[in-house]
Amino acid sequence: MTDARISRRNVLLGVGGAAICTAAGAGAGYAIADTDNDAGAPAATAQAGPAKFRSRPDLRALPDVTITTPANATAPGLIFLTPASGAGLWGPLMIDDKGSPVWFRKVPDPATVAIDFKAQHYQNKPVLTWWEGTIGGTGGQGVGQGEFVIADTSYREITRVRAAGSEQADQHDFVITPNGTALFWVYDPIPYDLSAVGGPADGVLHDGVIQEINIRTGQRVFEWRARDHVGLDESYAPLPEGDSAHLPYDYFHANSVGLDADGHLLVSARHTWATYKINRKTGAVIWRIGGKKSDLVVDEKSAFSWQHDFRRRRDGSYSVFDNGAGITKQHEQSRGLIFKVDEAARKVSFVREFLHPAKLSAPTQGNFRELADGGSFIGWGQRPYFTEYAPDGTVRLDGHLPLDNQSYRAYKAEWAGAPLDQPALGLHVDGGNVVVSASWNGSTKVARWRARAGGQPRALTQTAEADRTGFETTLTLPGTPEYVVAEALDSSGKVLGTSSAIPVRV
Repeated sequence: MTDARISRRNVLLGVGGAAICTAAGAGAGYAIADTDNDAGAPAATAQAGPAKFRSRPDLRALPDVTITTPANATAPGLIFLTPASGAGLWGPLMIDDKGSPVWFRKVPDPATVAIDFKAQHYQNKPVLTWWEGTIGGTGGQGVGQGEFVIADTSYREITRVRAAGSEQADQHDFVITPNGTALFWVYDPIPYDLSAVGGPADGVLHDGVIQEINIRTGQRVFEWRARDHVGLDESYAPLPEGDSAHLPYDYFHANSVGLDADGHLLVSARHTWATYKINRKTGAVIWRIGGKKSDLVVDEKSAFSWQHDFRRRRDGSYSVFDNGAGITKQHEQSRGLIFKVDEAARKVSFVREFLHPAKLSAPTQGNFRELADGGSFIGWGQRPYFTEYAPDGTVRLDGHLPLDNQSYRAYKAEWAGAPLDQPALGLHVDGGNVVVSASWNGSTKVARWRARAGGQPRALTQTAEADRTGFETTLTLPGTPEYVVAEALDSSGKVLGTSSAIPVRV
């Protein structure tokens, strides 16, 4: 954990996640004036490649999102993604039901990615959280070394949460508890005798470690280690062999941690095909579901493998994203799975499954969450799709990132953002008129845009208005005035923010 004032990255957050590109003193927001006239080069920026948004040319590599099933009576909220591809523009991305960006922040170079972007509550206030770091540095597939970011509704960084001791936090989950602590995983490589399972006596084991950290103080308040409670013989993962024999054996591969209704912990371990309920005080395993040593009898339709994201639902049932594929392929399709647990009878009973219309199989990643209205939302992990389901299981929204992308998880949640920087403004002259391009990264209340123009920055009498049309809205001003500003308006016409006055250079 660190104070936001001295974070090496918080300065980027305050200006929408990229360096400032200004013209005529644009201040803390973007202001781009160009005079291409459909033929010339931009006057105020000289970046390679076509701009996706004239007001934010830094977002030229932002991936397009395709909505294949348009929203139909969906739950309120925005969609949270962390696109990752070879394009190198990685970061938390928030979009609306039409696939239009609402907020994006590029993670800082070098060699960092963002994962598990979502809305939570900290100190009874809504916040955004995500993980930043590097993946795979210790030889384990899908193992992260990094830290978690917490940002407020203005997108200012509040703090960073780091693992206690010398370890670094893994990316797989981050849960803020009601008492101001954070739960997450650490993958700890330790010397270990693997001869009992056919490995070298001087081998290395990746131990799955839950840490619970007091967010305010950074102090560790609870720790749990998988090797103390789950045997290596429960794993379905093969040992590293040959030249890799002394790389860490990732026998457990924890990928989610959360709270049950009684306050005990819920855990998913991909490589044992099992989910666990863990006593939060003693660390004892209360029960395990699935895998080689299930404590409860699991009916055939509830059996899962290589799974992610084990959670309790409001009606007392449990859910998991059943990949059904990983190192091996056990099922033709991945699915969202809901089952009931009868602790007294020691059995698990199938309730419902949620499949994708295209019969997707996701070998890695993914999540399955309940929505506030009783619907469900699935992020398909390695397959770059996300799907919203009605309570009856019908698809009411479906979309995807470009097919060469992926997003570890996808969420839907309500969010109200009010950035502190200025709206962004881009200008270009077309056919003797000025085309104004306006955007405001992260603002969720903009309903309309107004452009004002005139001969002096404080004498802007010419106006044009238009309804907001996605991330960037264009307006046309006749003629070629000297200066232009853009004003963001809410649904009642109140001005939420104003860009700097930008000169029109012809």
